Amino acid sequence: MAELDPPTKRECHRCGRREVWDADAANWTIANGNAGEPFCIHEWDITGAYQPVTE
Repeated sequence: MAELDPPTKRECHRCGRREVWDADAANWTIANGNAGEPFCIHEWDITGAYQPVTE
């Protein structure tokens, strides 16, 4: 049976903003106080190469 392995962290390629998944809040939160650029249209490092389905 296949299982989902969702990402737990992500980083913006443009401004370096780092976020981690907060399971309690069910949302992404800023990691280590790195808010990045305020007007960045974040381009996350989670791409088509990421495989969220495991076997």
